Amino acid sequence: MKKLYFLIPFIFFACKSGTSILPEKEGNSKPIEVTYKVNETEISDFLKYLSSDEMEGRETGTKGIEKAAVFLEDFLKKNNIKPYFKTYRDTLTNFKSPAFNIVGVIEGTDPELKKEFVVLSAHYDHIGIEKKEQADKINNGANDDASGVTSVAAMGKYFSETKSNKRSILIVFFAGEEKGLLGSKSLVEKLKKQNFNLYTQLNIEMIGVPMKRDYLAYITGFDKSNMATKINEYTGKNTIGFLPKEAEYQLFYRSDNYSFYDVFKKPCQSISTFDFENFDFYHHVSDEFKLMDIPHITAFTQELLPAVTKITTSPTQEITMNK
Repeated sequence: MKKLYFLIPFIFFACKSGTSILPEKEGNSKPIEVTYKVNETEISDFLKYLSSDEMEGRETGTKGIEKAAVFLEDFLKKNNIKPYFKTYRDTLTNFKSPAFNIVGVIEGTDPELKKEFVVLSAHYDHIGIEKKEQADKINNGANDDASGVTSVAAMGKYFSETKSNKRSILIVFFAGEEKGLLGSKSLVEKLKKQNFNLYTQLNIEMIGVPMKRDYLAYITGFDKSNMATKINEYTGKNTIGFLPKEAEYQLFYRSDNYSFYDVFKKPCQSISTFDFENFDFYHHVSDEFKLMDIPHITAFTQELLPAVTKITTSPTQEITMNK
């Protein structure tokens, strides 16, 4: 997550008794049943490597993030997810040294709906190595946002194997998020020039540990669209709720979903389980794999599969901006 300078004085003092408002279910469709099972061991192995010391904190423009890029390219290739551009690498146009988003595409199976795109995304960069001398200098970024990348990668594997998407899916791993959303800003300008037909974007941000609430995750910009309501309708569960702190801190504008919304004015939102109470190591060297809840990340991904499946297959665009 892009550094929240204005949160630092408050981040660990968030009120624990904030009221959550869950969206009402519209009941227009039955929940989708998905028999596919997300593999917990694969989740663990992927996240462990992406957040390992070998990646040196994945700062954009460094040797560490280059290793991460190669790892992600290899994953997409292994799972038969094709490059969207000539290669998987989408060079940032707004960063001084070579840096790349990693972008794959899963073509939709419907001759008409495949012209529309659903973007599944997360940022794979982090903040790198501490300059001051200390015992641990590597900001591994396991929660921020290797956890999100891991979930998106698992979703990509699911769709590649099941071919259950009628719409096309863009799988995007952003660089430069921690530098000011640079990767997403660069990519959306290119897509806009292509007349990219965006339906919606689900950006996954910091899902490494669960919340102690009666819903699985929250969505940024809750009231900007009916996405939360539709996701709950599609899963048949209280998957997405409203987190007051998200609205207070305006997190909708702090991650890569905003770059897409700003250009396309479509429902583009981030889903997270970091609620300012459940994780004390935001932008800290202790944001490490050993603190990640692998069963939670696996269950999170599993629970979202019916919703994302429905989003990619509904005959009409059911997720809409609120007026």
